[in-house]
Amino acid sequence: MKIAFATQDKQRVDAHFGWAKHLAVYEIDKAGYHLVEDFDFGGKLDEDGDEDKLAPKLDAIKDVAIVYVAAIGGSAAARVVASKIHPIKVNQPEPIMDILDKLQEVLRGTPPPWLRKALQKDEARSFDFEDEVEEHG
Repeated sequence: MKIAFATQDKQRVDAHFGWAKHLAVYEIDKAGYHLVEDFDFGGKLDEDGDEDKLAPKLDAIKDVAIVYVAAIGGSAAARVVASKIHPIKVNQPEPIMDILDKLQEVLRGTPPPWLRKALQKDEARSFDFEDEVEEHG
């Protein structure tokens, strides 16, 4: 399962989704985790209502199950959820490694229902809706 973290310093979840300089994407399972890619979003990230800056971020995390953020606007949250990604807000900056360690412990036990659903994200993507179309003549 892939997890993304909105971060300014690449160490902690400390960024608003729209203003994040980086989105660090990790692959995690019961056995361990590793950094897959760090997306760098330097440049124009001001809070300005510019929805276009969200498109590259949404594209960068299109195959993740969960995104951890310090904050996320309503419009961005709606677009994240519509992409079948579960946003999680942290109340204060939290080290990415701590979150990964805790999440791995949960994966080794009995994950809560929302996390089991997130784990199934990759499987759900392979479903082809065209197979379900009935033709009425």
